Amino acid sequence: MSKPAIKGVLFDLDGTLADTAPDLVYALNLGMADAGYPSCSLETVKHAATHGSLALVKAALPDIDDDEQKQLQQALLHHYRLINGDRSCLFEHLAELLTYFDNHNMPYGIVTNKHACFARPLVQKLGLMSRIKTLISGDSTLHPKPHSAPMLLAAQQMNLCPESILYLGDAERDLIAAQNANMIGGIAHWGYLSPQDKPHLWPGQLHFNTTRCLHDYFVLNDNLA
Repeated sequence: MSKPAIKGVLFDLDGTLADTAPDLVYALNLGMADAGYPSCSLETVKHAATHGSLALVKAALPDIDDDEQKQLQQALLHHYRLINGDRSCLFEHLAELLTYFDNHNMPYGIVTNKHACFARPLVQKLGLMSRIKTLISGDSTLHPKPHSAPMLLAAQQMNLCPESILYLGDAERDLIAAQNANMIGGIAHWGYLSPQDKPHLWPGQLHFNTTRCLHDYFVLNDNLA
């Protein structure tokens, strides 16, 4: 895929653009403490962060019944509302890449399955709300990823053809969504992948092992100049 074919970039949020697991796992531990459970480590469960709050609960406490898992999910979300963004940050090298995009008029945005009530405050705390061209949340359309609807809405708001947009994600559904929307799929290997994931089987066209690889893909030789 030649670089000139890419006219805009979209990011998944959790585990791709931002390292949000510290917030999510902290909220999980607060909820588990409320219920009398011991805390879990970030490294033990962070692979589930990209799949949402219920996935985190199931990763931490796989053997409790469904009802209790859902109760803990609600406790997690309650605490998360209060601390959302406090411990989150852009992954290394991505701040520099976004500044490069700004300086070269490369539009970028976010498509996430995180609901707007969580996504918007987080993006605000990351200092990106005034810079991104679009923020599509899990409740922005009738169907979240891997459906094409949120992807196509983002393309419309960026005023770009989907075929000219690189979508970066760290979960299989992200790459299926990109494929469904005819976008260029990029796999963020630095994200919250688990040992069970098989990204080599995902429908991504580009693989980025690190954020440095992604940064250099655009910045080296000043390909957007």
